[in-house]
Parts: sequence; structure tokens; C-alpha cells
Amino acid sequence: MSESPSFNKADALASTEKLHGRAFGARLWSWRYIVLRRIGQFGILLLFFGTAHWGWQVAKDVPLLTGNLSASKFIGLVPLTDPFAALQIFLTGHVLERESLIGVAIVMGIYLLIGGRMFCAWVCPVNAVTDAAGWLRDKLGVQAIFHLPRMLRYFILVATLAITVLSGLAAFEWVSPIGMTHREIIFGLGMGFTALLAIFLFDLLILKNGWCGHLCPLGAFYSLIGKTALLRVRFDKNSCTHCGECAKVCPEPQVLNLKKLDERGYVFSGECSNCGRCTPICPEGSLQFDFKPLIRSHNTQARVQADAIAVQRRTR
Repeated sequence: MSESPSFNKADALASTEKLHGRAFGARLWSWRYIVLRRIGQFGILLLFFGTAHWGWQVAKDVPLLTGNLSASKFIGLVPLTDPFAALQIFLTGHVLERESLIGVAIVMGIYLLIGGRMFCAWVCPVNAVTDAAGWLRDKLGVQAIFHLPRMLRYFILVATLAITVLSGLAAFEWVSPIGMTHREIIFGLGMGFTALLAIFLFDLLILKNGWCGHLCPLGAFYSLIGKTALLRVRFDKNSCTHCGECAKVCPEPQVLNLKKLDERGYVFSGECSNCGRCTPICPEGSLQFDFKPLIRSHNTQARVQADAIAVQRRTR
């Protein structure tokens, strides 16, 4: 088995120059996942809004998408239930209906098998606000006022469940900015835009990725189940020059620990939201979406190709 190639600072700088020297079309292409995420986030809201206000139907008396992001029904047949919301309701002492349990199974199946913490990057409407705050923060060069441990969100998760048990109320559902935003956009009720403004200012002026990366208990919940997901970001150590460009754009940069990536060959942490920022930005193509059962064979192929190239260079 070949050893990991040795790269130096010059190699990393060359990779950075390659990234900054991309043509306009290549730069535009690197935004593809961000565009797709926005289409997904706003498209889902549009489906809710169109069904509620414009009567969108797939057939007579069969609404397209009803409910909210905690519990909904698609085309009148497919129930979709947020597992975290269902867990809170269960902890209040209520018995979940069969339809709700089916909805939980469907959503859990999607996140356990395919996307891990993908809700945070591809569905949650708050993500667009925090991304905008992060982008503006970088442009303005705003420095963090203080730092919080990312583990804090897990303590908030536990506290949320404890309060739910003690109060008999689904604690996060009452104060969730996600739910507030949905209710205000779709039904014109609640404090959604006020909550979004508060999160925007917090992420912009106080702590980068403050809400999603440090406080949100829903993100913490999905991080716990995200480790089983089949869709992963594969890492090719043979081409990586350790330029660090991926960590600069990642909202959860701790998941890009190069030592752990070397050991496993992919991003293992459930805190990765599969947002797709790192894969198109990598100058060497060392990070790619892949399915977990195929990662080892694909990394082996990449290593064989790298060895063949190295042999050719030595024999010239």
C-alpha cells in the first residue's frame, strides 16, 4: 500500500492560485449546490404557500402539500413527520397516531440512509438567512465578539427535552424560529421575521454560524443520526495539497479534520450537513459526493492511478 504523498506549502499555494484563476464559467459552476439548495428551500415553502392560498391540487380534492415543516402530508397520501417534533410530543405523554409514526419512519429513513443532516442545508428556511449573514460577515471582515463551543447545541438539545418532560409542552416547537418563519410566511401569523432578523444580526455581528453551528437543538438532533447516512463527502488523500480552501467555506469546519479524513477516506462526522460547499471549491477535486459502500473502492482506484502517475514521473 502506498503512503500518503508529501505536499509542501508551495503545493498548497499552487492549489489556491488554481482556484482563484478559474474562468468565469468554472466559478459559476462552483455555485451549483448553493443554487440547488435555495431552489429546494424556497420551493418547499412555495408548495406550502400555493396549497394554502392558491388551492394547488394534484387531483380533485387532493391538496399538493399541507401542514408545516413539523408535520405535513404530500399529495394527500404521504405523511411526513419531523422526528424531533414527534419525540417532544411523545415525551409530553401523548400517544402518537399511526399516521404520525409512518411519517416519522419515512423522514428518518431518508435522513438515516441518504442525507444525514441534510435538513439543515437543503430544507430549513433559516439556512438562507444564516448563509447571507456569514457571507456579509466575511465581506465586512467582522470579528467574533466571543466564542462558544459547538458542543453547546447538544446541551441545549438535552435541556429542550428535559423542559418538554417537565412542562408537558413541546418546548422547541413553541420557540422554534423555523416554525415561526413557516407560520408567518404561509399563514401570516407569528414572529417569524423578527426571529430571522435576530438570527441574522447574531450571526453577522456576534458569532459566525452562531445559530446553526452552536445553538440549534434541531441541528444537534440530526447530527446524532447523521453518521449512518449513505451519502458522504469522499476524501482523496492522494490529490489533497492541504491548501485549506475547503475549511474556509465549510460552516462546520471541524468535520474536515485531515487526520480523520485520512483514516476513514470520507467525512465521518454527523455534523456535516452535505451542503456541498467544499466539493466544488476544492482545486484538486479531492472532495466529492459519493455513496458510502463505494468509497473504499473509489479511493483504491484513485490511489492506483496516483501510483501509476508517480511511476511514470520517476521513469521519465
